[in-house]
Amino acid sequence: MSKLSENDSIRHTVELHKASVDARLRKMTVGKKPSTVYDPLVYAITAGGKRLRAILVLLACESVGGKTTTALDAACAIELLHNFTLIHDDIMDKSDLRRGIPTVHKKWNVDEAILSGDQMAASAYEMLLKTKSPRLPEIMRIFTGAFVDVCEGQGYDIEYEQRNDLGVKDYRFMIRKKTAKMISAAGEIGAFIGGGSKEEVKALRLYGAYLGIAFQLKDDILDIDGNQETFGKLIGRDIIEGKRTYLLLMANERAKGKDRTIIRAVMRHEIHDNDCIKRVRDIYEAEGVLADARKEMERTTRKAQAQLSKLPRNRARAALLWLSDKLLERQT
Repeated sequence: MSKLSENDSIRHTVELHKASVDARLRKMTVGKKPSTVYDPLVYAITAGGKRLRAILVLLACESVGGKTTTALDAACAIELLHNFTLIHDDIMDKSDLRRGIPTVHKKWNVDEAILSGDQMAASAYEMLLKTKSPRLPEIMRIFTGAFVDVCEGQGYDIEYEQRNDLGVKDYRFMIRKKTAKMISAAGEIGAFIGGGSKEEVKALRLYGAYLGIAFQLKDDILDIDGNQETFGKLIGRDIIEGKRTYLLLMANERAKGKDRTIIRAVMRHEIHDNDCIKRVRDIYEAEGVLADARKEMERTTRKAQAQLSKLPRNRARAALLWLSDKLLERQT
């Protein structure tokens, strides 16, 4: 099989996994009432999205010899938990757009958005408990640990916005909790359901952890270097909000003179217009921050891919490799 046809086959496999998750999520919500809870929930989970975490559960299960049908409920559970965090993040960040359409709290209101988000978290556990596995207690522990970490990570993200003494080390600590832990948990849970060995479970946990860091770095880059139409969110929002991203913290360490004054103004939440966003982007370019972020993203992705050598050679492992390469290229 040629490389092109192999990639097409892998893409088709990934698309089928995504379709199975979408179908299961739709089925879960059929006929559910009240509408104040479930209309916003359905809107959020049918608004698009890559289903990265859910697909990772299925591929991880398959890569260690399991059947994806046994992992589908867990895959949907982690997708619901992820969407719960997005609804609440959008409220806290006062975001108007998500995936190119109005956020839940903008289309409805904050009260209904919070309620539908809470229901997503409850439904996530309801779905996870349907998983038929002798290792369900371990799976529940990992899932709950990811839930705890993502909440703590969001807390650190909020705290960091008020601090000017942070470095890249602090950033890594925060994104390991806020972003990477749930992706890591997806790999680990899938491996447990598939009956993976201790080494395979660890490999898929680390694959997800490294991939999560790379994923967040890509998000940081797209916020300043992406296309708003394809990215689905306002470009430069991290700068306006003074978010402590890899880019901002590196620029804070490197910039001098007027450039440093601008970066410090971002950290004090004093940047509010597009002209200033462009000036900050120019600083990122001049200081080599964007180039370094891209290199770090690629390096971390390669570390994730190195973990796959510990898994059996099969289509699912090839799909995990393909998926990590695609995340490097994404524009959304």
